[in-house]
Amino acid sequence: MIWSSFFFIFQVVTGILLMAAILLQARGSSLGETFGGSGVFYGTRRGPERALYFITLALAFLFVATSFVMLFVK
Repeated sequence: MIWSSFFFIFQVVTGILLMAAILLQARGSSLGETFGGSGVFYGTRRGPERALYFITLALAFLFVATSFVMLFVK
């Protein structure tokens, strides 16, 4: 019982963080442009954009893994 509550809360928090990370990534623009920076285009992710990309991947993995774990924990 306690584990299912823990995984549920963890999944909700992970889902909220995942949504925030996805919304911070503006399509077709750099992270600096999202917050009012210049329109300079870079072909590769650099600095905070790259970190945000990997954070988004990690959160997506945690969300899916938690979903599978919740199938078996009751």
